[in-house]
Amino acid sequence: MQKWHHIFHKSTGLSPYVWVVFYILPFYSIFRMSSVDRWVYGIVMIILFFACYVLAFKSRGWLVYFWTSVQIIVSITMTLMFGYMYFALFLAFFIGNIQSRAGFFTMYTIHLLTTIVAINYELITRNPVFLSQLPFVLVSIIAVVLLPATTYNRNNQDKLQGQLEDANKRISELVIMEERQRISRDLHDTLGQKLSLIGLKSDLAGKLINKNPAQAIAEINDVRQTARSALKEVREMITQMRGIRLEDELVRIRQLLQAAEIEFELEGSPKLENTSLTTENVLSMCIKEAVTNVVKHSGASKCLIQIEPSRTDLSIKVTDNGAGISSADQNYKGHGIQGMRERLEFVNGCMEITHNGGTAITIKVPTVIRQMEMEAK
Repeated sequence: MQKWHHIFHKSTGLSPYVWVVFYILPFYSIFRMSSVDRWVYGIVMIILFFACYVLAFKSRGWLVYFWTSVQIIVSITMTLMFGYMYFALFLAFFIGNIQSRAGFFTMYTIHLLTTIVAINYELITRNPVFLSQLPFVLVSIIAVVLLPATTYNRNNQDKLQGQLEDANKRISELVIMEERQRISRDLHDTLGQKLSLIGLKSDLAGKLINKNPAQAIAEINDVRQTARSALKEVREMITQMRGIRLEDELVRIRQLLQAAEIEFELEGSPKLENTSLTTENVLSMCIKEAVTNVVKHSGASKCLIQIEPSRTDLSIKVTDNGAGISSADQNYKGHGIQGMRERLEFVNGCMEITHNGGTAITIKVPTVIRQMEMEAK
């Protein structure tokens, strides 16, 4: 973003140069005086004002307010001595470009009050030069009130617009990054399960090739079918990123556990009525990852999946009777576990892991009540 002192050159375009027209007016007001001393004094005031005006645009920090204060003093002096109050317009334009909120309101208040006081004094003393230009004075007062606020708000809007563009760009980058992570998690979970199943069946076929060749051939055929299924799922995931129903996923989970010689037990119905496809897809991926961890790491002989829907949430618990999670991994920072947590956060879900003679992973997601049921109530 541009600094406020750069606005004079880049944000205002030709408007500062339009103000050059007003440079002639103070000389006109001075030369109407008959005294040479007042001429000299007036010219010095004009030169001092424009010198401070330039220095204020080029300065930073407290010097900005110092040069602005000098300009206010010169403006009031010109109003009282020569009836020329149009320096207030220059100040109004400049003060509006101060980006500091406290600095803007302080200088705006001081400038407005001093200008009003000087004008009232001229009206009370009935300065004929001042009274002759009264319509222009009224217009100038309106400009002194409105111009700083308008300029200040415009600059803030430009600043906010730039910040909004930067934020939108950052959001786009984060969305792309999140989508890449999501796809990588999907691929990890899908291929991890299938490759685990292929490895288990290959080991089993190797053991049976001499003892029971027919069964070994059947296992090899299952390996071939699983590999084809994995390839098909990956293709569908990449091309369509389709959702996975929990009911279909449990069929694959049963096959995986049977191949690993782990007893599988299911409690509850896998047909989820009040759950969106997105949430069901997340649940399927999380359960797939949990069961894959049971097969790879638990050494369990039994795996229980409990599905418990309620009016407010859906709870799914995956329990095994294996060795459980060791104390060294009590923070659960593994890639698969972390991926499950991230997926559940996307659907406002949560996950809890407990260890008591095995490992229990409890997953909860909010229940979506059907619109017809809500209308019936």
